[in-house]
Amino acid sequence: MSNHVVIMAGGIGSRFWPMSTPEYPKQFIDVLGCGKTLIQMTVERFAPICSYENMWVVTSALYVDIVKHQLPQLPAENILPEPAARNTAPCIAYACWKIKTRDADANIVVSPSDALVLDEPEYRRVINLALDFTAKSDTIVTIGIKPSRPETGYGYVYAENSDEGQELRKVSSFKEKPDYQTAEKYVADGNYLWNAGIFVWNVKTITDAMRKYAPQIASIMDEMSSDFDTPMESATVTLLFPTCEKISIDYAVMEKAEHIYTIPGTFGWSDLGSWGSLRINSEMDEKGNATIGSDVHMFECEGCVVRTSSLKKVILQGLDGYIIAEKDGSLLVCRLSEEQRIKEFTV
Repeated sequence: MSNHVVIMAGGIGSRFWPMSTPEYPKQFIDVLGCGKTLIQMTVERFAPICSYENMWVVTSALYVDIVKHQLPQLPAENILPEPAARNTAPCIAYACWKIKTRDADANIVVSPSDALVLDEPEYRRVINLALDFTAKSDTIVTIGIKPSRPETGYGYVYAENSDEGQELRKVSSFKEKPDYQTAEKYVADGNYLWNAGIFVWNVKTITDAMRKYAPQIASIMDEMSSDFDTPMESATVTLLFPTCEKISIDYAVMEKAEHIYTIPGTFGWSDLGSWGSLRINSEMDEKGNATIGSDVHMFECEGCVVRTSSLKKVILQGLDGYIIAEKDGSLLVCRLSEEQRIKEFTV
């Protein structure tokens, strides 16, 4: 049984404007200023787990050339263009049906393209543990993250208590993004984990689950797959994929399926979904300010995140809890507490 990795890279990263734009979203940007984009870091993270020939990227048709440029080590045919955004269930189904035509016994990891992982060896240990489990059972594993704080920007899973020494725990429920008071209760409870959107399963398990719980999507994938790896594939996908129901994998399958397990992870994970998460995961000064860019000077500022790309010099004074971000002539100045509204501001 061979391992495959599916990387979802179709999002537009609207909460990271102006650094991230619909034309060039955050997964293709060196967000941390480390010399590598988020999707490049994701692929490198998985390189010890499977070969590049078994890595797949599902992305918008608009971003295919960007993926090819940033990931030349991946076969071009493993970059799957979505002709329309239909959320994660059709995205994942497309990749899994495609893999099944080549490898009917494939063991698959599905991961977002834009997460940060600080302890990569521990991350791979957890992923390999999940792969061993799904290779021998008709189960789905979702990687949970032990929460380090009450977080309102993530969904949660409730993990039942396990036998002494067992890392795998049965998932009994999925929870939507909570308000702050509910998030505090989740953290205090100890059995709630952040839902990282990282899934592990055998290809037969997920295709069977899609047939049972998302039959509309499964039937379209069956029709599409008849033309996979033929000259008709592109035209067929362009015609049929947009007719899929627009739904997340959590709603379509995970909240309905029976044999769902999780492994609580402690490997320094963040989805880097907002300026606040970037601040937390960047080097901060003694006042809690994070700066990414050259020649940034801060005076009497506290709890801010600053990212500049083309300004020669930046001087800030007297700001408390603000985002200051600049790129290509666009400037954002916004309270960190209002960052969830950035999508509204940029419409």
